[in-house]
Amino acid sequence: MRLTDAKQTIKYADKALMLAQKIGFKKGLADAYRVKGLGERYLGNGERAIDNYLLALAVFKELGSSIGEIRIYLNISSLYQEIDYDKCSEYLNMAKDQYKSANINDQNLLASIYLNFGNLNQLQKNYNKSLAYYSESYELIKKLNNPDLTVTVLQNLGVIYSTIGNKIKAKQYLYKALEQAKALDLNQSISQINFTLSEIFIAEENFKQAEASLTEGKAYTELVNNEDMRHNYQIASYQLELKRKNFEQALNYLQTIYKQDSINYKSRNSAALSLYQAKYRQEELSRKNEQIMLRQKYDRSIVIGTIILAAFLVLVIVLLFSNVKRKADTNKKLTELNTEISIQKDNLDRINHHLEEIIDERTKDLQLKNKKLSEYSSHLSHQVRGPIATLKGLMNLEQEGLVSQEECIQMMIKCVSEIDDKIIDMSDMLHNPQRGGF
Repeated sequence: MRLTDAKQTIKYADKALMLAQKIGFKKGLADAYRVKGLGERYLGNGERAIDNYLLALAVFKELGSSIGEIRIYLNISSLYQEIDYDKCSEYLNMAKDQYKSANINDQNLLASIYLNFGNLNQLQKNYNKSLAYYSESYELIKKLNNPDLTVTVLQNLGVIYSTIGNKIKAKQYLYKALEQAKALDLNQSISQINFTLSEIFIAEENFKQAEASLTEGKAYTELVNNEDMRHNYQIASYQLELKRKNFEQALNYLQTIYKQDSINYKSRNSAALSLYQAKYRQEELSRKNEQIMLRQKYDRSIVIGTIILAAFLVLVIVLLFSNVKRKADTNKKLTELNTEISIQKDNLDRINHHLEEIIDERTKDLQLKNKKLSEYSSHLSHQVRGPIATLKGLMNLEQEGLVSQEECIQMMIKCVSEIDDKIIDMSDMLHNPQRGGF
């Protein structure tokens, strides 16, 4: 409806807005604000348009909708086209950068970006760049079956070709755009296309076609109630009458144009100032909203942190309780083990005491045996020494021939027997503890 009756656009946008608020449909809310902004723009209400655009932008950002943000940037750039090229370029570049960074593949959106860059370059008189952007946009749109955008890009191609002096191509594109605009009832586009055609016909001094385009264009301008287009048609009518040399009529148009220009100059300055003021207000509102959101985020973080801390404390308490219980069980087991160890220690002490008694007894026995062994050794040495001395004496006597050999042998046998008896007797005394001393 925005290209047919912008008032109806606002009417339907308001209905959509109320419904979206009622059911809490945020995307619908953002779209309703955007469309309402479009309607206000086509009615020439720049301040109200940007107010709605910025409200839509805030919601799209909250939703994280990159496509919604890009559309708003394009809408705001269009709003600045006639009054601030730098701002227009700034928002267009924001749209382009967002499109690239979000990795979006929306050919309709890309075609709109090219189209807006073409419009900006046309206004800046960069006609070759403008034509390149329009051509890229047209190639995309031909594949998309988007009738509204098709009309717009055909119209813009006609305007740019007219500006660079290629009137034949300009009329081809403009007639094609006019035909499709009429089929779609796009009154705003029909008004604009007829205006461009009238300029071409006036330049060619084709007064009949120029008058026909002016008449039709003025009628559609009244339908859309666009003050800017009314002013443009006043200029075109002045140029037609001047070319026809109807100077009196031309002067009348010129006086009307002069009055309108004075009013428009003031209103444009006022609109520009209002746009900046509205933008400033919205930026302030956005900053406040961001602060509120940050505060809410901080509060949420505090709540989450508190919950986590509480959960941690509960876990610590549970662990402490479990630890105390385990400690009690451990202490009980340790007590049982200590009791068992004490019993085993008592047993061990008794065993050690018994072993000590055994060792003392064995020691006394060994000491007694050692004493006997010492006595035995001394006694044996004493008892055996005598018979041995006798043997040695016999051997000396036999060598000197003082005794006969036979007598010597008998005496030696007697000494050996005596030694043997003494050794047996000593052995018996050692192995028989009940036997007395030597």
